[in-house]
Amino acid sequence: MTATVALTGAAGGVGTTRLTVECAGTLARAGYDVAVLDAAYATQGLAAYVDGQLGTDITEVVTEDRELAAALVDHPADTAGRLALAPARAPFERLARAKTAGAVERFEERMAAAALSHDLVLVDTPPVAANQAVAAVTAADRVAVVTTDSERGADALARTRGRLQDVGTAADTVLVNRSGAPAVVTEADAAVPAAERNRTADPPVCLAPDETFAPAVAAAAERAADVSLALEFPSGGRLDGLFDG
Repeated sequence: MTATVALTGAAGGVGTTRLTVECAGTLARAGYDVAVLDAAYATQGLAAYVDGQLGTDITEVVTEDRELAAALVDHPADTAGRLALAPARAPFERLARAKTAGAVERFEERMAAAALSHDLVLVDTPPVAANQAVAAVTAADRVAVVTTDSERGADALARTRGRLQDVGTAADTVLVNRSGAPAVVTEADAAVPAAERNRTADPPVCLAPDETFAPAVAAAAERAADVSLALEFPSGGRLDGLFDG
């Protein structure tokens, strides 16, 4: 089974953090123990999914050589498996130090350590430019590129494929976020529509399954992590290889 997956945004603003959390929530709902690591230091969006004051954040882990467990926060959602988040929330000075060669090496080490204590590790990865993003996509077992269903999204996907090739890796799957009809990005392996509820403070929307969004997220999670899920949805259907092919 795939242990680590880098979900990398083809561009800023494509919704990579939200989709990473939704996929992680779906996988935890299916019984997997999942850790989400934040490599998007600039936006620090994953911290919005953690209630209350953060203690240790992931940039402290990689700059001060601390164990990842210090930064992992259990999400309060009621899931069969564990859903733990390791967000970044740090001042600029520490963010800069977290991108240095030594810190990036420790980030890779913490990814590997998380894979030993969790079934799956998802890395919320910014566009491939910063050092920690390069580390995430080269160290992960699989790379899922997230883009939007638009001309901008298609162009960004092409650029990202080139950048991945430059650093010696490639996209294993393409996830289109906020998909529409007709589709603009036709090479997507899974397409996820916009959620009806879009407030960051909500739990992962997929944990209150509907007939469209939750099954689409489950299909994306299957593709990203290379797993097969058997989940029930309100329509009475079961996701069990339904989206293969």
